[in-house]
Amino acid sequence: MKYTSNEDKMKVALDEARKALDIDEVPVGAAIFDKDDNLICANHNRRELDQNPMSHAEILVLEEASKILGTWRLEETTIAVTLEPDAMCAGAISLSRVKKLIYGAQNEKAGAAFSLYNIPQDPRLNHFVEIKDNILTHESEAILSSFFDSKR
Repeated sequence: MKYTSNEDKMKVALDEARKALDIDEVPVGAAIFDKDDNLICANHNRRELDQNPMSHAEILVLEEASKILGTWRLEETTIAVTLEPDAMCAGAISLSRVKKLIYGAQNEKAGAAFSLYNIPQDPRLNHFVEIKDNILTHESEAILSSFFDSKR
């Protein structure tokens, strides 16, 4: 199946965020697509489940996509994430040479792809990632809000 629009790609990430919500993880989902708009893999936050601080949705899909493709250079891929990546994830996206990042909600407390920093487009680094933000933002925000509202 082809996922030709940014919205189609984000819907896959949103499905993953809902899976995280179902297991009481912070509901962030990510999906990565090849140059022909085919889904390579998708995942969601698993920090609590794995008891691993690095089990962010973005890290998990970058690792899995690298295994599937047989290379760490993900140069012709697009990653869709429901929440703006933090510094760790933005750095990993840049270091893995992802071509394009799309995300839903801004991350005002830890965002590193616009809000606080812009690691993927920092001219001092050797790789530039195209960024499209505000893709199905309301849907991403609603999932996150429902999770955090349940914790209060």
